[in-house]
Amino acid sequence: MDEIDRAILRELQTDGRIAYADLGPKVGLSASAARQRLQRLLDTKTVQVVGVTDPMAMGGQAMALLGITVDGDPRPVADALAERPEVVYSVLTSGGFDLFAEVVTPGPKDLLDFVNDAVRPLEGVRQVQPFPYFAIHTHRFLWDVG
Repeated sequence: MDEIDRAILRELQTDGRIAYADLGPKVGLSASAARQRLQRLLDTKTVQVVGVTDPMAMGGQAMALLGITVDGDPRPVADALAERPEVVYSVLTSGGFDLFAEVVTPGPKDLLDFVNDAVRPLEGVRQVQPFPYFAIHTHRFLWDVG
């Protein structure tokens, strides 16, 4: 990834729907060259252009961060959770928890059912501590791309 790729990423973080005709000049390229550069970043999965929602603002949904402790290797538990549509991201970590999973469900009862019926029974799961969200205070996807 060179400086032009980084410049493209910075522009996309500001406006993911920017037209190539506008993107090119901002990063020192023609529109077609900008399109080719971005296509390469998409093809190599370096970048993904997606619509990001705020589930809490959509109403009637429950979100939580689950702190999960595991006996043994947490990766099989993370793999099993990755198969579930309720899980929007998961990370392996250290300290008091082995794994964090952020989940979105249609409502509070669904969240309870997910924790009790889908997470706790997984082989290796020792403990699940849900941290329900009341509101999303900050939600940004502006990473320093150098």
